[in-house]
Amino acid sequence: MRIDSLKLLALASSMALGLPLMAQQPATGAPAPKHQDTEVYEPVPPIVTPGATVGAPPSDAIVLFDGRNLDEWVSAQDHTPAKWIVADGILTVNKEKGVGNIETKRSFKDYQLHIEWRIPSNIEGSDQARGNSGVFLASTGPGDAGYELQVLDNYNNKTYVNGQAGSIYKQAIPLANPARKPGEWQSYDVVWTAPRFNSDGSLKTPAYVTVFFNGVVVQNHFQVQGQTLYIGKPFYKAYDKAPIKLQAHGDKSEPLSFRNIWVRDLTFDPSYTLK
Repeated sequence: MRIDSLKLLALASSMALGLPLMAQQPATGAPAPKHQDTEVYEPVPPIVTPGATVGAPPSDAIVLFDGRNLDEWVSAQDHTPAKWIVADGILTVNKEKGVGNIETKRSFKDYQLHIEWRIPSNIEGSDQARGNSGVFLASTGPGDAGYELQVLDNYNNKTYVNGQAGSIYKQAIPLANPARKPGEWQSYDVVWTAPRFNSDGSLKTPAYVTVFFNGVVVQNHFQVQGQTLYIGKPFYKAYDKAPIKLQAHGDKSEPLSFRNIWVRDLTFDPSYTLK
């Protein structure tokens, strides 16, 4: 009896293992699948010529600052011409009273951003008062907080970790601290997926952000919780497209500098969905 039971168990096991394989076979009379069935030839991706050097803008980039002028920027307060300082190919924060933040003339939705920034070598202060600035990935209006990627000297400067360089301010702690010394150029490479909203203004899908800091991933497709707030919990407020903003923080530390700023539009093209 034991031998018969073992045979039945073996037979049942083999049948159970065989069923999934049988289920995957084409129906009787159906043509056998071919490798061409899963090969797609259209739409053909556009050719993009990469930059000649690492960090240089590719051929389809919108160059926001190439060292020559501020033609792509305005005052974030009143949209008058931007008044930050351009010299020797570098853009430096103007800390004069009333100058304030600057933002792009153009508005963006989903995009890839490259920006380089430098903390002065003679920086003083500590904590948040040490080279504080920010890249606002969507500047949604003068009265709104926007969405801030923090800029700060964190080479040897302790602060709260969700407010250090590479953080989504007060929301996401960076995965690493690859900061260089003050006086050396740093880089952010950002992939920003903007939030979507329903017709009544309610949130449909949240924003997501990936950030490379000096080539190191510090935010990996982080789900943004809402606008940046210094006090209180973040929340979403409906918008469609928005400029990118650079912050003049107003602390007493030496002003920061920026260079080589460019952006690529990544807004979804429905023609790229597989039919």
